[in-house]
Amino acid sequence: MEQLVRVRQIFADGTAEVLRVRESACSGDCHQCAGCGAPQQSLLFQAENPIGAKPGELVTVESDSGTVLAAAAAVYLTPVALFFLGYLAGELLLSRGAWVGCAAFLAGIALAVVYDRRTAKKRPARYKITGYPTAAALETQIKGDNDLD
Repeated sequence: MEQLVRVRQIFADGTAEVLRVRESACSGDCHQCAGCGAPQQSLLFQAENPIGAKPGELVTVESDSGTVLAAAAAVYLTPVALFFLGYLAGELLLSRGAWVGCAAFLAGIALAVVYDRRTAKKRPARYKITGYPTAAALETQIKGDNDLD
């Protein structure tokens, strides 16, 4: 996954602190609809800096999509799969499919939370500055209200 970020500061260990402004659900085009009042979130995180980017520069950052997608699948699909399995087992064995399905769904949410917390501690997301943005990426940036400042 590639993101456009602004370098805030660099560190001696070859990493940099970068800022990513996350757009609201309406894509951040507030000037199109006269403003919606949806807040923007600013995320600060560290990324490897093999290109030697300097503070204030716009750069592209990549993260490992495989780890993120596997975690998302586990977190979102586990409760749903357990709901259906619980519903089927509850209906066949106890004639209470909905109740058992709901209990299994809640158990799936608990398992997903535990998995997510363990994964975050063992394998935190790793980011790497890969280069400078292309003209197309900058054009997209200019059209929105996301100025990364």
